[in-house]
Amino acid sequence: MSQVVKILSVRQTMVLNDYLDELSMSRRRGIKNDINYSKLPTSDQGFTDAQFLVPAQQVPWRAIILATLLLVVGTSLLVFGCMVASGHIVVQYANRMWPMIILGALMFIPGAYHVRIAYYAYKKVPGYSFDDIPEFE
Repeated sequence: MSQVVKILSVRQTMVLNDYLDELSMSRRRGIKNDINYSKLPTSDQGFTDAQFLVPAQQVPWRAIILATLLLVVGTSLLVFGCMVASGHIVVQYANRMWPMIILGALMFIPGAYHVRIAYYAYKKVPGYSFDDIPEFE
């Protein structure tokens, strides 16, 4: 009889421990979810197969369009500013060429850099990927 009581108490503690484990793994304590969590194995060596899978690359179209816009506007400001500075275009206020050249350079450099990365990533040159282009989400 005492052996039956011990078996029942062991089973009750196992059921209670399983319930408490499920309860502690749920996001909201006290509410049982339909999500089945599994315990991590105790013989884990620190690696899983999922950490070696390469996710599919997403093309950051918004950032590429912005980089192209920076490249085009920067190039046009640089060209127009240099033509004013060299005297090919005569304007009444020639002192406004330096802000155009500076703004053109500030827009051209990052635009050309990111368009180059996007081009090399599109051509699948080793060492370049679309992950190198920042996303503006």
